[in-house]
Formats: sequence, C-alpha cells, structure tokens
Amino acid sequence: MRHLSYVRELRLLTPADFQSVFSQPPVKAVTAELTMLASPNTLGHARIGVTVSKKRAKRAVDRNRIKRQIRETFRLKQHKIPAFDIVIIAKPGITALDNETMRLRLDYLWRTISKRCAQYQSASSDSTSG
Repeated sequence: MRHLSYVRELRLLTPADFQSVFSQPPVKAVTAELTMLASPNTLGHARIGVTVSKKRAKRAVDRNRIKRQIRETFRLKQHKIPAFDIVIIAKPGITALDNETMRLRLDYLWRTISKRCAQYQSASSDSTSG
C-alpha cells in the first residue's frame, strides 16, 4: 500500500516557488476551467500550488471547495506524477462545475500532465546524453 498523504513537502509554499514555475513552464495541460503549468524539480517528488482568485470564485466557500478537490485528486495521484513543480490555475467557469465534473476534469489533467512531464524528462535526458 502506498503512503497517500498530503504533507507540507508536497506543496509550493513561497512566491519564489510559484515564480519558478510561472517563468517559462516547459509542460502545460489545459481545459476550459483549469490550467496546469509544470516545471521540473530536483526533489524526487511532485509538488503543487493552487491559485483560485476572487475574480474566478467570489465566495470563499467556492474557492475552498475548488482547492480541496484539487488537493484530494493530487493526493490520490501523486505516485504517478514525475518530480515536477505544478501550479494549478482556476479560470472563468470553474464555479459552475459540480464536484463530480470537476473530479473528472482533474483526472484528465493529471493523466495529461503526467504523460507530458514524462515525455519532457525523456526528451531532455536524450538531448543531454547524446
């Protein structure tokens, strides 16, 4: 059984952590309501940061629900994601999604970002070794 917790080490905590991902992220995954940006790290595990602005979700209860859904899906999928720092950004229309629809979108995004991160890692390791 894998250890599926969401501890402090799995979060992007400082503005510098977020900025390193925002500046030229090599991997992206997008839906109409969410964007994921990813940048490789040297920690051996994935970390996430979540941004849900008041412009996208006016009520705190909505912002918290969105962040809770994102964190929970990450907690369950973290073992499948390569060592990347990932920032998830909420876009317009995010509050219109119910929990089940949001979970389906997030599952799709985690699969996509995992695949693209793995492709990026293999492409960059091929270019450095050859």
